Amino acid sequence: MSALTPEQLEIAELIIEAVNLEDIEAEEINPDDPIFTNGLGLDSIDALEISLELSKKYGVKIGAGDENVNEIFSSVASLTDYVQKNKKS
Repeated sequence: MSALTPEQLEIAELIIEAVNLEDIEAEEINPDDPIFTNGLGLDSIDALEISLELSKKYGVKIGAGDENVNEIFSSVASLTDYVQKNKKS
């Protein structure tokens, strides 16, 4: 299992807070594991909550209709990369 970068850890913590994951620590998340289904087991409602938090914290908008939304949300690593490239400073 690869260790989270500081940026990935921040996103993992945001995910945990956004969807109230109580039985997992951010440090336990593998950045390359899927966020949905077999990974963290999240669903589309959770994606909306996460998107809202990303928008509030980083000014990053991810719409359900975005053509690459599945790719963006495929793992903590891919979500972090997207946020780093698109966040408002």
